[in-house]
Amino acid sequence: MDVTISPAGLRAVPELSYLTAQNVARYRAIMRFIYVEYQRLKYWLRPEEIYNGVLAWGVLDNYTLELCLSDLESLKGWGNLASRHDGGRALSLEEYMRKKSQYLLTPYAIEIERMLETLEKVKGYGGSLETTYFDTIAACIHEIRENAMLFEPGKALLNWEKLYEAFKTMHENAADFIASIHSIQAEEMMATEGFLALKDSLTNYLQHFVKGLQRSAYRIEGQLLRVGDGLRDVYLEKVLADEQTKPRLEQGKSAEELWLEYRQGWNNLKRWFIGDEQEPSELTLLEKATKDTIAKIVRSAVRLQERRRGGMSRRNDLETLGRRFAQMETLNDAHRLAAYAFGLFPSRHLQGHDERDTESADVSAWQVPPNVRLIRTRSRKRSNRTSAEPMRTHTAKREAYREQMKAQLEEEKAFVELMKGMGETRIAHLPILKPKERMRLLQWIGRCTATRARSFVTPDGYQITVSLPDDEEAAVLRSEDGDLTMLNYTIQVTEGVTLHG
Repeated sequence: MDVTISPAGLRAVPELSYLTAQNVARYRAIMRFIYVEYQRLKYWLRPEEIYNGVLAWGVLDNYTLELCLSDLESLKGWGNLASRHDGGRALSLEEYMRKKSQYLLTPYAIEIERMLETLEKVKGYGGSLETTYFDTIAACIHEIRENAMLFEPGKALLNWEKLYEAFKTMHENAADFIASIHSIQAEEMMATEGFLALKDSLTNYLQHFVKGLQRSAYRIEGQLLRVGDGLRDVYLEKVLADEQTKPRLEQGKSAEELWLEYRQGWNNLKRWFIGDEQEPSELTLLEKATKDTIAKIVRSAVRLQERRRGGMSRRNDLETLGRRFAQMETLNDAHRLAAYAFGLFPSRHLQGHDERDTESADVSAWQVPPNVRLIRTRSRKRSNRTSAEPMRTHTAKREAYREQMKAQLEEEKAFVELMKGMGETRIAHLPILKPKERMRLLQWIGRCTATRARSFVTPDGYQITVSLPDDEEAAVLRSEDGDLTMLNYTIQVTEGVTLHG
């Protein structure tokens, strides 16, 4: 993104001086009172009104009208206030002798007070993950594609303001929400027991956002790719024309500045959803950050549950076991109970690969055949020299694995040839597939949709290309183990791609 700045953008900001001045409390009280009156549509104020209003708050001690007049002139010198002569009649000699003025907030001062008012309401990062913004953006871009040449006066600017406001709000809220998850307060909260009650709702919230993002955001990406440079310029020219028809009493931005601003805004929108050659899109980064946040929440919950289990008291269990020992009539029965409760004390731990016939948890250890291990003696006595043990060979296992891999490669090659023979085909036109063929086809679709080119090349040189349906048409992928409803993708397998090292 090309960023330019003018010398005026590097100047000092004297309008902020009253926030760090020595009498900051007096200045802020005056500015806040004038700003509150400005919100009530009362713009020009006399010094007496300002003094009485600040005095009524009761936040300043020993404050006089003379100090108020001095503060007003200081604020005027910094550029926070503008003044004009008050032509009203004087009601006393003191008023007649004093220079009478009325004061008004400058545009800079209004924005500063508005910022301070917002900062006072900040409680953490805030933010949210809402998928409704994606629907608004998609609707606006769809309207641009359909009616860019037919926008009535004023409609193009209304569409642009709605589009860019939704995009800006969505981006800022998402960034703030993800940042709040990684804040120190969130880290401390995730380490408390109360987090377990919040874990499920927070995880569902994030998963709902990821699903909405995958459903709507990639549709926006496809629509943006269909808006060419010519259509974009026509649309932005109509937006510029609508903006210039607004009556303004002050000098605003020139047509060239507005055009560059709209072009930059459109480029920001396109880069956020599509990306560029140097870096991936912000959409991809947001999806990854959301998934990482879900994983972080799950890990924190698992640690809490493990800590809770590890800190459980076994006092009742031990007392019950002690009573059982006290009830034993013979020492042999006590030995048997100890063996059941604590195991064999003089035990040896053997390390090695446990060869099991089944992974079922219901199978008892007594039902599994034993694993024979040769144990060397630790005796210091010299034993008779035994015959050398032969070297173990794994040739049979390697051959079995090689045959398995050859069969798998043959199945993959046969499926590629099958898809290549069909040419460019859609999901709805495919025959009934075997389970392995269905899994392989879904892997192809997943790899293609994860790339911008919507294609990839197999190690054998075949190029797999997947195209999205224009109207989001649904189709049923039939296989021997069931049916799957999905988008009616178009799949094409071509041969002859040359791979370069």
